[in-house]
Amino acid sequence: MFTLHKLQSALRNNYVRAALLLAALAAAALFSWRSDVPQDTGPIMRSQDISQITALAAQRDKLEYLMVAAPLSEAPRYIFKLKGDPMLRVIKVPSTSHLSLEREVLLRNNIPYSIAREDYLASHKAVLVDEDDSKLARAGGFLRRHAVDILLIGLVLFLLRHGIPGTGVSATVLNPEQLKGNMDDLIGMEDIKQEVLHLEDMIRNRAVYREHDIDKPFNVMLTGPAGTGKTKLAGYLAKRLNVPLIQASASALESGYIGGGSKALHALHRKACARGSCIIFLDEAQGLFMPRGRGEKKWEDDTANTLLGLLDGVRSDQGAGVIWVVASNFDDASSQMDEAMLRRFSVKINFRLPNKGERSELLRSFLSRKAEGCVDWDALNLDHVAEITANLSPALLQTVVERASMIAIQEKAMINTDLMFRAFERATIGLTDRATTAEKTRQRERVALHELGHFFMQIDPWLREGLPLAEVKERSPLLKISTESVSKLGALGYVLSASDDVALRTLEELERDVIQLYGGVAAEELFYGARGISVGSQNDIQKATSMLDMMVNKLSMYSRSKLDYSQFKNKENDLDQVQAKADELYTYTLQSINDYREQINELKDVLMDQYVLSKDAIFALLEQQHQQRLLKAA
Repeated sequence: MFTLHKLQSALRNNYVRAALLLAALAAAALFSWRSDVPQDTGPIMRSQDISQITALAAQRDKLEYLMVAAPLSEAPRYIFKLKGDPMLRVIKVPSTSHLSLEREVLLRNNIPYSIAREDYLASHKAVLVDEDDSKLARAGGFLRRHAVDILLIGLVLFLLRHGIPGTGVSATVLNPEQLKGNMDDLIGMEDIKQEVLHLEDMIRNRAVYREHDIDKPFNVMLTGPAGTGKTKLAGYLAKRLNVPLIQASASALESGYIGGGSKALHALHRKACARGSCIIFLDEAQGLFMPRGRGEKKWEDDTANTLLGLLDGVRSDQGAGVIWVVASNFDDASSQMDEAMLRRFSVKINFRLPNKGERSELLRSFLSRKAEGCVDWDALNLDHVAEITANLSPALLQTVVERASMIAIQEKAMINTDLMFRAFERATIGLTDRATTAEKTRQRERVALHELGHFFMQIDPWLREGLPLAEVKERSPLLKISTESVSKLGALGYVLSASDDVALRTLEELERDVIQLYGGVAAEELFYGARGISVGSQNDIQKATSMLDMMVNKLSMYSRSKLDYSQFKNKENDLDQVQAKADELYTYTLQSINDYREQINELKDVLMDQYVLSKDAIFALLEQQHQQRLLKAA
């Protein structure tokens, strides 16, 4: 219990702190909660409809606020409220979709958002909890009854221990001897290594650069997808330069109080200056790069403005040895950023995803760390594994290897190609389940037809060229077709295909992608009629719509005038062009898939019986069908 005697002692020891403490206690007693945390108590609407997030681009003016809860979990929640609408909307999305939504919808359209803080989630437990838990409910009841008492005691203890919020930030200080690893751990990525070595030379030989009238701090900006090694590289650089590394999360700078982020940055800088030569590493700093002046409140840009000043360096010897290194998952090519902030960084290093050769090296490195007898090297084709793991970051590749070890331990087996494939599927798709669909025969039949429709429209161009099935099999990226449910994706089946490293796709290839997406819904219409199409095609149609919008409006692939039509206000005309192209491609898909009706029907029966068909099994059945047709013709 916080006694009066202790309060008097605090008054005698520190009048300023005591005054602030009394003010905080009075504020708490009057239930004056922080203004930056929304206090909605209205009804909650839960959904897994990602289209509600994409629709925010057109509803930006109506948006009252938007927060992302648990962004690093397997199921982040987007929490938002529209002006004049009492409903609090909570959209649950897969973790695999979160980064795409953040980049393509929120950042690209300059939609303001924040990470949901713990105090908000504590007062809105229903946001993250899908079912009531009786024990938690009883605990919650106790907390509600004693909320004021707990709040007052906690606030007193916090202020006495940590001081006033906003005057500091949690930062990890690592000395060179505490930093693990070296540049050799950055497998492949020779272009990035060279950039880092050049940066090291610039820092070590500043006098040479002064001769060229370059006398500004070498601030460093690291960009690229998550899991590509940006944080590790900051540690490698500090170790090579033999200087301490002060690491902090940019998202944790804001304390919720006006000026809190600014004070936290100054505290970081003072801590670095006290050590002389030092690296300040700010991770997850994309929020600081958003264009300033977007909000109506003048203090919203205080943190970014402070960082701008600190990046310019101090006009004295103090702070001359401080190097700022910031990391962001986005760059100025993928999202709009503040140009003044970008100009402060003389060095920009863009990380990329590893190519096939680098993925093979990474996998070999991860697997070679295991004890002898854990890996069956004779039965392991790393080139094949590297091929199916296209577009995975080094961190995700390591996750695949760890998952392979878990499966190997459970099954008392050695890691081989097949086990690595299963680990890749588990790490990227999630846990599959047959029991969910076992008794749903009609639904599983629809799913089988839908997924086979995708597959046949994937190989349709090569079949129409008259290529033999062996060559079609070699070109096809298919890995398997399944009618098992995937709880992570909310799907009752899926087609698993290897990705492609090539990012520059042509108009013809993009049209093939749209046709392949339409293959599922076209198969349903072929077998059940136009009024028998199910809602299972929602995700396919959303993807096709996005691709057609990009092809027609943003890249003007069907027009001689190469313009980004999405920047103009004539949205109705844009819709007409997209609709016309969609009608053309879907009509082609429906006509084409009719040619494979007999084969789809036969494969459907086998898929229903076996639940899963591998690439080898599917093409073996196609070859068998082909031979039977030849015998009938003879």
